[in-house]
Amino acid sequence: MKRLIIGTRGSDLALWQANFIKDKLAAIGVEAELKIIKTQGDKILNLRLDKLEGKGFFTKELEEELLGGTIDIAVHSHKDLPTVHPAGLTIAAVTEREDPSELLLILKDCVSISHKLSLKKGAMVGTSSNRRKAQLLALRPDLNIEDLRGNVPTRIQKLRDEDYDAILLAKAGVNRLNIDLSEFHVEVVDTTELVPAPAQGALAIQIRENDAELFEILQQINHPETAEEIAVERKVLNLFEGGCHMPLGCYCKKEDGQYEIWTSKAETDEDFPDRLFYRVDKLDGLAEKIVTKFSADRKFPAKVFISREVGEHNYFRKALEKHNIEIDARSLIRTFPIVTVLDPFYLKHIDWIFFSSRNSVDYFFNLKPMLPKHVKFGVAGRGSEDSLRRAGHLADYVGEGGDIEEVAELFAEAVAGKTVLFPRAQDSLLSIQKALKPDTKVVDLPIYETVIEENIDQTYADVLIFTSPSNVEAYFVDNLLEPGQQVIAIGNSTAKKFEEMGVKCILPYSPDEIGLAEAVFGIDIK
Repeated sequence: MKRLIIGTRGSDLALWQANFIKDKLAAIGVEAELKIIKTQGDKILNLRLDKLEGKGFFTKELEEELLGGTIDIAVHSHKDLPTVHPAGLTIAAVTEREDPSELLLILKDCVSISHKLSLKKGAMVGTSSNRRKAQLLALRPDLNIEDLRGNVPTRIQKLRDEDYDAILLAKAGVNRLNIDLSEFHVEVVDTTELVPAPAQGALAIQIRENDAELFEILQQINHPETAEEIAVERKVLNLFEGGCHMPLGCYCKKEDGQYEIWTSKAETDEDFPDRLFYRVDKLDGLAEKIVTKFSADRKFPAKVFISREVGEHNYFRKALEKHNIEIDARSLIRTFPIVTVLDPFYLKHIDWIFFSSRNSVDYFFNLKPMLPKHVKFGVAGRGSEDSLRRAGHLADYVGEGGDIEEVAELFAEAVAGKTVLFPRAQDSLLSIQKALKPDTKVVDLPIYETVIEENIDQTYADVLIFTSPSNVEAYFVDNLLEPGQQVIAIGNSTAKKFEEMGVKCILPYSPDEIGLAEAVFGIDIK
């Protein structure tokens, strides 16, 4: 095989990516050299990306040189590529995907951990991505989002110069460049909270379509699992006829033999995005199904019941009100404290405190505990995490997804050999405690009790959401499900309650406002 010429942009990240592929080729006995090519996106730095003419403003010039035969390979960030390739070119291989999460870098004097994402109220955040802006404003509508252009080091320097209070970047690029971020507060925004761009974190190796020999060689560095996952994301983008400027996030990953796919789509950068989550065995027809769900003529539930209060500015409320869905929000239980003074004994030699609900956080901190200096916090999910933030603390462990058994298993690994305090409801199922390893010491602290309300009014909502087993018990003392009503259960224990009753229910991926919005959006209304 002749010595190959790899075409690349000249930024630090693009050069890292090209050298990464060069090293991969060297490992299979293929020599290569780099040729730096400037693109439209590199030359025009005073315009937002969505104001640049046409598509492929980070890729077009590389593709032209590839077609002209002056280079043999073009290396791209896959998310920058238009979904339709120029005639005569093909993607021969993709690399294993780097972490596709987002990083929020915050100046330390702009941090406020009591707020979601640790950003102070009204903070100025830099990003030129419409996708990021729409999702960020949905989570924190008080933020001011300003344009941010330039390569990764340039963007970070602009933050360092205090042009912004914080900036949002792809974690993959920062990881690849191994940048020291110790001067900033770094918040990792998970893919389930802010959905990445299609193919974010993967590299695309583009060649001429008729170069069959090179195609076969590149299969040695291709990562089939990543290729399969991002093919779905890119197909969704293609079916929406969107480019880099579309406020669309789509992320697919394979977990325990099934595919999990998140989609977030807004009409504009300031529009509240719709969210959708699927868990499927096969990917056939999935992209088409996702796009159909976002069609203008789809039917939504007229009314949704949820067994807890929902605040005026709550994410879930805003997601439903966007589509004129009426909300019947009322708790069917009451809670009361059973501890009014905290014995200091409970806090002696504590390494961790774990909260399985918002109530357990609120009741615990109402006791004004004097905490050990280096205590760590674990929470069952993002709802509890938000309550912990309001109490002025960050969680060191956050359970992901609605599967409490899986949350328990992962938490057990984190706290092996430690002492863990569990402030909890008196009738708690103790799911986390049961999963702990034998060398983990448990300090049990029941601090509140749950009382079921009587004479609960029937709801005729299309969708009923139950937030706990107690709320299920309270409702079905006097009421039955009406024909056509669909049920969403928050958490495994609530779902098991319905299973015992022989009632089919939907379990959201995450037991929080975003997960609930995804679950409601995914329901088919006839």
